[in-house]
Amino acid sequence: MPGKPFMSQRALRVWSIVHRWTSLICTAFMLLLCLTGLPLVFGHELDLLTGDAIELPAPETDARATYDAVLQAALREHPGHVPQYVIWEPDELLLPVVVTAPRADTPPDDTLSTTVDARTAKPLGMPPGKGSLKFVLLKLHVDMFAGLLGKLFLGAMGAVFLAAIVSGVVVYLPFWRKVGLGRVRLKKKRRIVWLDWHNAFGMLTLAWALLVGATGSINTLADLMLDAWRNDQLAQMLAPYHGQPPVMVRASIDDAVKTAHEAAPGMIPSFVAFPGTRFASPHHYAVWMRGDGILTTRIMRPVLVDASTGALTDSRELPWYLKVLLGSQPLHFGDFGGMPLKIFWATFDLLTIVVLGSGLYLWLTRHNPRRAKRA
Repeated sequence: MPGKPFMSQRALRVWSIVHRWTSLICTAFMLLLCLTGLPLVFGHELDLLTGDAIELPAPETDARATYDAVLQAALREHPGHVPQYVIWEPDELLLPVVVTAPRADTPPDDTLSTTVDARTAKPLGMPPGKGSLKFVLLKLHVDMFAGLLGKLFLGAMGAVFLAAIVSGVVVYLPFWRKVGLGRVRLKKKRRIVWLDWHNAFGMLTLAWALLVGATGSINTLADLMLDAWRNDQLAQMLAPYHGQPPVMVRASIDDAVKTAHEAAPGMIPSFVAFPGTRFASPHHYAVWMRGDGILTTRIMRPVLVDASTGALTDSRELPWYLKVLLGSQPLHFGDFGGMPLKIFWATFDLLTIVVLGSGLYLWLTRHNPRRAKRA
């Protein structure tokens, strides 16, 4: 006795229409993201290839310069600038990056960065900036040079992409039950072979595409999440300073980091945000501490330090939505497992390009009844 159909023909037709149109809507933008994301997986290697990488010199001393000395070294490179951030990348703790700008609230695209040797406080140069290949690829990938609207648009395309994946699986299930998972009928017509390869690669990349698509959509909401945090949790911590003028004389950064270590034992600095920037307040250093292990490096905790006295003001756990955001970033970029994971991420990126390209080919070569009738 024949088995019961998985779904009615009418329902299958509806799912097929959903898959067709969601795929058509997002394919061009997903191809853009895959093509720009592929070289970004190998960001450090790309810097080496283009000559933009800054390598740590041979050790001259085992001592460490003070954070204040590192900051002053960077400021001397850009007279008239004020500091915005000091950043320590997880794999480059001896190569802090100091971000400076004409004003504390200067937009990120108009700032300058200087890499400094943390042992000697010697400036080593500027990381790739505007006009570099990496900058162009990153801007295309993040917001298509359209700012927040570009980010939100790409986030919407990510959501449409997820709908295309889910509907594609539903449409493929009857074939899967009848013929088998991932079968390619090589003796059929060329278009059928293309369809089978499209389906097979689609199922192979299913989990990866869902993961990267979902985390990418979450990342596009970063600005909105940060604003929500500033208006809620940060506003509560800054309530005692309401109405006070911005701080003029600042305490030592070394004292601020020491205070942060005492408030968050077992954690290390990820970056220091200076007064007036988006991640701090007009009255505070915000020392963002992170975990010191592979699994905890994305667990962060902001510590607000009074910029005039160096005393602790407040420190709280981040709200759940920022924890989700921070956890989604390494899952999206695949930058937490060394070269083997980079190769894995790049391979599935290429396979996803094949899925998108084959889907576009199937649409362009679809049967047109009107054309056939005229012929």
